[in-house]
Parts: sequence; C-alpha cells; structure tokens
Amino acid sequence: MTTDTLSLRIDGMSCASCVGRVERALAGVEGVTDAEVNLATGGATVRHDGTVTAARLAEALEAQGKPMRTDRATLDVEGLSCASCVGRLERVLAAVPGVLSAEVNLATGRAEVHFAEGAVAPEALARASTEAGYPARPHGEGDAASEVVPDREAAQAEETATLRRDALIAGALTLPVFMIEMGGHMIPGVHDLVHRTIGMQASWVLQFVLTTLVLAGPGRRFYTAGFPALVRGAPDMNALVALGTSAAYAYSVVATFLPSLLPAGTRAVYFEAAAVIVTLILVGRFLEARARGRTGEAIRRLAGLRPKTARVERGGEVAETAISEIAPGDLIHVRPGERIAVDGEVAQGTSYVDESMITGEPVPVEKAPGAPVTGGTVNGSGALVFRATRVGADTVLAQIIRMVEEAQGARLPIQSLVNRITLWFVPAVLVVAVATVAVWLLVGPEPVLTHALVAGVSVLIIACPCAMGLATPTSIMVGTGRAADLGVLFRRGDALQALEGVSVVAMDKTGTLTEGRPALTAWEAVPGVDAEALLARVAGIEDRSEHPIARAIVAGAERRGLARETPDTVEALAGLGVRARAQGDEVLVGAARLMDREGVDTAPLAARAEALAEEGQTALYVAVGGQVAALAAVSDPVRESARRTVEHLHGLGLKVAMVTGDGAATAQAVARRLGIDEVVAEVMPDGKVEAVDRLRGEGRIAFVGDGINDAPALAAADVGIAIGSGTDVAIESADVVLMAGDPAGVANAFAMSRATMRNIRQNLVWAFGYNVALIPVAAGALYVFGGPLLSPMLAAGAMALSSVFVLTNALRLRFAGGTAQAGTGPSGGARATARPAAVPAPAE
Repeated sequence: MTTDTLSLRIDGMSCASCVGRVERALAGVEGVTDAEVNLATGGATVRHDGTVTAARLAEALEAQGKPMRTDRATLDVEGLSCASCVGRLERVLAAVPGVLSAEVNLATGRAEVHFAEGAVAPEALARASTEAGYPARPHGEGDAASEVVPDREAAQAEETATLRRDALIAGALTLPVFMIEMGGHMIPGVHDLVHRTIGMQASWVLQFVLTTLVLAGPGRRFYTAGFPALVRGAPDMNALVALGTSAAYAYSVVATFLPSLLPAGTRAVYFEAAAVIVTLILVGRFLEARARGRTGEAIRRLAGLRPKTARVERGGEVAETAISEIAPGDLIHVRPGERIAVDGEVAQGTSYVDESMITGEPVPVEKAPGAPVTGGTVNGSGALVFRATRVGADTVLAQIIRMVEEAQGARLPIQSLVNRITLWFVPAVLVVAVATVAVWLLVGPEPVLTHALVAGVSVLIIACPCAMGLATPTSIMVGTGRAADLGVLFRRGDALQALEGVSVVAMDKTGTLTEGRPALTAWEAVPGVDAEALLARVAGIEDRSEHPIARAIVAGAERRGLARETPDTVEALAGLGVRARAQGDEVLVGAARLMDREGVDTAPLAARAEALAEEGQTALYVAVGGQVAALAAVSDPVRESARRTVEHLHGLGLKVAMVTGDGAATAQAVARRLGIDEVVAEVMPDGKVEAVDRLRGEGRIAFVGDGINDAPALAAADVGIAIGSGTDVAIESADVVLMAGDPAGVANAFAMSRATMRNIRQNLVWAFGYNVALIPVAAGALYVFGGPLLSPMLAAGAMALSSVFVLTNALRLRFAGGTAQAGTGPSGGARATARPAAVPAPAE
C-alpha cells in the first residue's frame, strides 16, 4: 500500500500534553497511518493512505482548539476560455495535497488557493495547473500600485492586440472562401461566374488552401488547446470549436479529394463554415478581450494616482528617485502642484493638499509640520518636505488597490452554483451533438449525411459556455470598481450579494450619524452675570481636562475669541463634573445631580435645561459662590447627510435602527429628528452584539459603525459597514468600508449591491436561456416543423455575440450612479465634505 506524507503547521501548542492530544486527533482521522508532532517547531507530519485531505485534518485540529496554520497563494493562469475550464481547474487545484480550497476567476484569469502552511508551495500549485493544460505562475509579489497593475495591463493589451491581428488575418483569408461558396446567395450570378472561370473543383481546392491557412494560422489556438483537453477527458470550449470545425473541414477534404468515399448526393464542401466559424469566434474573443480590459479601469485609475519618481533628500542632496527605492524615514521634497509619492508626515513647510481622490474632501486640507500626508494626493501652492512613514505595499493607496482587487476576484455564492452546472455542461453538449448526428442519420431526409453534419456541428459551436463563465465575475469586477469610484470599498466580494438580502440596517450614533465631535451649542447666563467673562473663566477650568465635553467648552470659548482664565485650583469629581477656585470664588461645573449634592438651587435655569435635554443636548450647570450662574449645552451635531440617508434606506424598504451607548433621551431625540424606526440606547459593546442578534429576528441585518466599541457588532452582523474615518479595528471587522466619513455612502453601498446583483441575474438569464433556447434549434427542432436548419456559421456568430452581450451588459455598471452624495472614491465620482479615510495599518 502506498503512503503519502503531509506536513502541517499548528497553532496553540504549549506543552507535551498538547502534543499528545494533537497526535491522537490526527491519528483518529480515517486513512491516517501515523502522525508525528514537534512542539519546538509547531509542525506535524502526517502519513496516510492517499485518501486524507487537508480539510479533514483541519476539522480534527479545530475540534481540539489547535487550528492549522493556513496560507493563500494567487496564481496568474492562462488558457481559461469558458466556465467549464474554471470548474475543472478548481478540481485540479483542490486535489493537490494540502489544499483546503481553490477559487478560479475567468474574468481576471486568476486562481486563489487556500492551503495548509508548509504543505505545498505556490510553485507546486502553478505546476499542477500547467500540467492540467492551464499554464500558470505565482502572482507577482510587491507593490500593488507600481508592479502588478502595469504587468496585467500590458498582458491584457498584448492579448487584445494579438486577437485583433489574428481576427484580421482570418477575415482576409475567409472572405474569398465565403464569397466563392456563399456569394451566389447575395449576388446573383456569382456561382455561374465561378463555374465558367475556374470551375467547381478548382474552387474547392482554392477554398481548401485558404481554409487550411485560417485553421493552421489564426485558428491554431483552438486545436492546440482543444484536442489535448479531449485526450485528458476534460473537454472545454476550445474542444467544442475544434471538434465542430474539424468535422466540417475533414468532410470537405474528403468531398474534394476522395469524393468516391461519399454517397452520391452528399458530395458538398463546408470549408466556408469552418473558416467563418473560426473568424467569427476570433472576432468575438477580440471584442471580449477589449471589453474585459475596460472592466479593470478602476484599478488602473487608482494605480495612476501614484507618481513613478520623487525628489528624495539624502546626504544633504536632493535627487530624483524611483518610488520603489524610497524607504521609511527618507525626506521627500514636494513642489507646488506635484503629486505626493508615499505616506508620510510633514517636516517642513505649509501648504494645502487636495485629498479628494482618496477621501472625498472637496476642500484642500491645510498641512503644517507634524500633519500626515497620503500618497496619491496633490500638493497645492506651497512647498513641502515630508518624512516617509509608509512605502510600497504599506501605503494607503496600495491598501485601497488591494481591497478593490480582492473584492473583484471574489466569488459570490451564486457563482458556485453556476460552476457546478457548467462543469458538466460541455460533456453534456458532446452527448447532445452525438445524439443529434445519430438521429439525423437514422430518420433524417436526404442528403442524410449532410444534414447530420450541419446539425451536429451547429450544436457543438452554439453551445460554448463562454457567456456562463463571464456572467458573474465581469459584473463583480465592474460593480466593485464603480463602487470604489463612489467611495465604497467591498473588503469581501460576497458582501455584494449579502447586502442585497439585508432587511434591517442598524447604525451607531456617535461618529456615524453624528460628527463624533461634541460642540458647545448654547451658553446662557442668569441676569446680572457677564456671560462671556464667565465662559472665559469656565474654559480655563475645563482646559485641565481631556473629557470631550470639556474640550467642547474650551473650543466654544476659542470660537468666541475669549482668552482662557487660569484657575487657582481644579478638582475633578468623577461622574459629576469639576470643582475649582478662581478669583477667590468656588466654581462648580456639572450636571444637575452635582448641583443637588452641593445644595445649589437650579430653578432659574431648570426649564431651559429640560428643553435642551429633550432636543438631545447635554445640559451642564455652572455655579459661582453657591449660586447658579449659567447653563451650558453640549451636543454632537448630526451629520447633514444622515436624514437623507435614512430616508433613502426607507425608500428601499429597509427598517433603520440606532444602537448606541448614549443616554436614552439623547438617542430618542436624534432618532426623532432623523426618522429612525427603533432605538436601542445605553448599551455596552457586548450589548450592541445582543441588539444585533435581536434585530436579526426581523431579517438579515447590516450594522454601520466607526469606533472600537462597534467592532464586535460589525463582526456579528450579516454585513458590517465601517465608516472610513473610523478606527482600524472597526474597519478590520467590517465587510464594507465607506472611504469618506459619511453615512450617505451606506445608500451607495446598497445601490451598487442591488445594481450588480441585478446585472448578474440578467447575464445568467441570457447565458443559460441562450443555450436552452438555441441548442434545440441547432439540433434541427425548427426543421421538423418546416423551419430552417441552423447554419454552423450563424451558430458561431450567435455564440460570439452571446459573450459580447454579457460583457457589454456588465460594463453598463460603470455608469451606475450613486443614490446619495457620498464622498468621491479614489478615482473620481461624487463629492461631499468628508474626513480622511482610515485604512488598516499593516501589522508590525
């Protein structure tokens, strides 16, 4: 019996008993003959009979609380032509020992493989793909913005140019063949002219020569890929084209040079069918490649935001330096109007920087020493010197590109169903084609062989499943790219489909529906008290505190141009407020409960304080010398776009809830102002998770938040949406990131989800409906009822146009508009005032 070996890496082992439990767990998997675990290296060697998969071992380890370490590899794959190729390659990659899962994307020409760390190398995966007939190489590592995109763009341009050239050559060779054989159907007298001049036999020989050049030249790609696929028992689109055209060509060759082998009445040539089929499919592939090139425009625009060189100061000298050579700590000089090369911190100079392409902020942002700058943004009229902090793949722009690429390459649940169907589609078509030929030979009218050949070839050609394979991934590519234009980044591609099924949207209040920055909204003194003088005194007291309310009072005094007065003493009263001595007076600043405790009568301002509280504002009293002197109101301003966002979500038939840790009165006031349906207030982070679970009883739920305390709820929701101005932790927990700190982006996220899913369904209905409707027609169903027998040439044209239709329909998503004025994405789109987006920082 043969024995296979699998090497694994395991987390969580800390002692000898862990080793024993892990070894027993692995040995308990059916098919495992031996398992050895090394505590020092965290590795395990598993010997088995060849039936054990890495996924089964991972399940056994997970049950013991000792997860298997995993890794991912991306392969650039060539030779993918249809959906059946996708399903077949996924099976090949999944069968490699150590692989947990594999996903192949026809539109991007990439394979994403999830495997056990240490069990297999990316090179081995590429080798398995190549041996299966799909040449592959590990996807280039490095800076997404400077290396990967140009390489892919160049390859795409080269493919398009090659297809254009081959289609033109094939067309030039095919046109005489078509005119000789079919010209009489369009121009009366052409057949007679051919017969009178060169004769029928000579015309057939001429067609043979020209068609041979078409098939052996531009059409060679179909045979070099299709026949090996047949030999491997894995037929694909190329195999269908190769079989169909070869049948028509071989029959014509026999009719031309060995006519005695064919029954009388069936001696006809179909050179024009073979040549026209190849030409039309090449034209279709050219149009498809050109359209597919446009699906990646979002990535190209993102990459174009970054300059190729920068002026770097080293050793006191400034020189032009390639971006790839910049290191953290380098000093970079930026002239007025230049684009900032990498992320950094201003060291010298002041200027205003246009950050709209990254954040959506339409107004240039002032930059002074210590201020952060982001690669890809444009400097204004001032000169800056900044110190590089993040370079290469760690920059904000590179991370945005990576997010968009990952979303574009993702697979939606609906695609898995498509792939399962199309995996068996080509073999089924071959069976249908054989059955069609058999039926025509048995019961067809004369000339039987001719009719059987035409019907069989038509079935093979018209059923190529290109459109099925392109239907979903092209829509995802264009949809996620357009979403990025609108300031919406899908960190997980499948969030596109998940978002469409959401019926409840729960939103955090502070920092999401509100600005997240409390402001002094009212300051009223009792008669006889100088309001401004008292505010200056209170601002001096509150300046000793970092509490948000204290900072709001200080900022309010600064806006009024008041100079803060320094107090003699300050004492913080936890949960109540502050006590201070200033200019010989005792000053108290705090809530009503502090005044009650200190015996201060608040009646003169109580009614006003109650009215402010009903409006959702926090009221604070100020007492001087034991007498109430003033009332301050602090509130977190509601974002201007919040109400429009809620109204739009209601228009989509969604229920909107607010989940917040703030007090019930404040929360209810904000909810009334915005028209929110349900409020859950005064909850801690774990309480937000409970609220999400409870609201899920009404349907799938999306949660929108921006803070660290929102991270658990973002992770617990069916779809987590993070405001881009929020914390890294919140963004890492989310499925969707709104790059501009504006809730209006929520409406855009829903709009793009629905538009993309609608587009995918249109594509799938067309792709499957096309085959369901036309395969019977190609087989001769209409002929039975007195209709025509479909020509293989028309079948080829219909097949090529099917893929072009799917791609063209997907490209319509490039013009899908945002439904709300959210911030612009990194490559254009609508604009609104927004704070800079936070992109997850790289792990240290």
